[in-house]
Amino acid sequence: MIAKHVPMRSVGKSDYAGLVRYITDAQSKDHRLGHVQVTNCDAYSVRDTITEVLATQYANTRAESDKTYHLIVSFRAGEQPSADTLKAIEERICAGLGYGEHQRVSAVHNDTDNLHVHIAINKIHPTRHTIHEPYYPHRTLAELCEVLERDYNLERDNHIPNQRGAAARAADMERHAGVESLVGWIKRECLEEIRGATSWAELHQVMRDNGLELRARGNGLVIEAGDGTTVKASTLARDLSKPALEKRLGGFEAAPERQDAQAKRSYQKGPVRLRIDTTELYARYKDAQKGLTAARAEALAKAKRRKDRAIEDAKKKAAAKRTAIKLLTDGRLTKKLLYAQVSASLGADLDAIRKHYDQERAKHYQGFQRQPWADWLKQQATQGNAEALAALRARDAAQGLKGNTIEGQGRPRPGHAPVVDNITKQGTIIYRAGSSAVRDDGERLAVSNQADRAGIVAALRLAVERYGERITVSGSVEFKAAAIRAAVDAQLPITFADPVMESRRQAEATKAQAKRRPVPPVGQQPPPQRRHGLRTIGQLDGLHIEGEAQRPAQAPTQAPTPTPPATVQKPAPRPAPSELEQRQAKLRAELEAKKAKRQEKGKGRGR
Repeated sequence: MIAKHVPMRSVGKSDYAGLVRYITDAQSKDHRLGHVQVTNCDAYSVRDTITEVLATQYANTRAESDKTYHLIVSFRAGEQPSADTLKAIEERICAGLGYGEHQRVSAVHNDTDNLHVHIAINKIHPTRHTIHEPYYPHRTLAELCEVLERDYNLERDNHIPNQRGAAARAADMERHAGVESLVGWIKRECLEEIRGATSWAELHQVMRDNGLELRARGNGLVIEAGDGTTVKASTLARDLSKPALEKRLGGFEAAPERQDAQAKRSYQKGPVRLRIDTTELYARYKDAQKGLTAARAEALAKAKRRKDRAIEDAKKKAAAKRTAIKLLTDGRLTKKLLYAQVSASLGADLDAIRKHYDQERAKHYQGFQRQPWADWLKQQATQGNAEALAALRARDAAQGLKGNTIEGQGRPRPGHAPVVDNITKQGTIIYRAGSSAVRDDGERLAVSNQADRAGIVAALRLAVERYGERITVSGSVEFKAAAIRAAVDAQLPITFADPVMESRRQAEATKAQAKRRPVPPVGQQPPPQRRHGLRTIGQLDGLHIEGEAQRPAQAPTQAPTPTPPATVQKPAPRPAPSELEQRQAKLRAELEAKKAKRQEKGKGRGR
């Protein structure tokens, strides 16, 4: 685990709202954004949180430094800590830096090979309104990471940097942009020759042979390449600083005038050497960048011409209005008021034209923006360029997938692959698989710890389609058991390379097959034993009736046993009526008796 502070070099560019929008933006990817958490804020939504934090920052009017602290916590490839673990790590790191009571927004990102958490912290305390700046934060973060790795059983990282300053920034450029730096080129090509020089003249000759020049600047020495790129000599190694060289070679001697001798090699700003040849691919990249510059210049020129034409038309329209006012209007005061209205209308039109032009310029700069080498490769790989994808996977930064992985061997069976969600700078393809994601680095597939059954089934099918039906599963015991269950439930035509897993899969498949009720096949003709005859209902396969029809016909050896007469079951006795029913029956009987008596009296009178 690595925790790193991302400083904002320009205070004017520090924007808490922009940072929170970036870390909470899914960028049209299903699996980029994970859990988003808001801490120490009364707001419930991210939008209201931004307003609350900005109000807190505006309450401090004395601080002139950056009021936003951007922290990134990154984990090793293949590590997938749970949501509770990530929350605990975020709380302990912020408390260790002194930001336990400060407002912050954290977001989990899954769009790279390393799961990482972005934390946007407000340096202004929410109640005291004082700014807090951690003391030597890199040391504090290193100590916190070591403790957290031990407490949560995470993979250990080296928290003592091997390089600092310009050397560290050059290494970061090579890793992220994929372009070779002057520092890296000198270390790989001629650092030992420079160290082996025994005099200033020999040192200058070694520099000329490699297309470099050593000269004094200020109190130190700098090395300049042919394209103007410079680097401090002490950045390469401490023994190449000016005091160290003067102690070994004597007082500094400037290089003689430049000679026309051809250098043996020279630094060319190009891609880092990969395991494959990218000369042609890099040439296409340079052409694309040149085309972007020309296209952007043309688009900007067209936008400026449209702006100038619109301004000219607005001024002509205002001049025509003034002429009409001068010729058709009487009265000095009336003309003055109408001229004022025309001037105000012209000013509003000019402001709208300039605003539209600024928006169009920003759009063109964004659309025709030059891309670093690694970003261009990623874009080309997303569009289906196989060469660009191979170049990404040949980088030193591509370490391969770890954790719960699936490999396949045998004959691939091409089929319908899942939808591609993203491609990382290491050439890892992230596929959508239900609510989870499947990662493919060209050799194996990786499934997250939180993957459901649909995700594991999709990974197994993709492994068969891409690599073959003989599957090798690596990872935790729970993941292997889930892979076996998924293969049996989905009835996948695969074979596990591990004999233990394969025997268990066969046993589970046998049990599952026994539980399924076999359904007889439906044909156009009956089977041979059923032809040319009639069957009773009891002989049908779909209905079984116990009785004489199911018994095979046998010759009678003795008198048949008389069948006992069928017994007639008496109906169950009716339950006794309730008290209410008894009263109703009694009342009904009384009414019937009175009715009968009245009818008899009526008959007597009629006689």
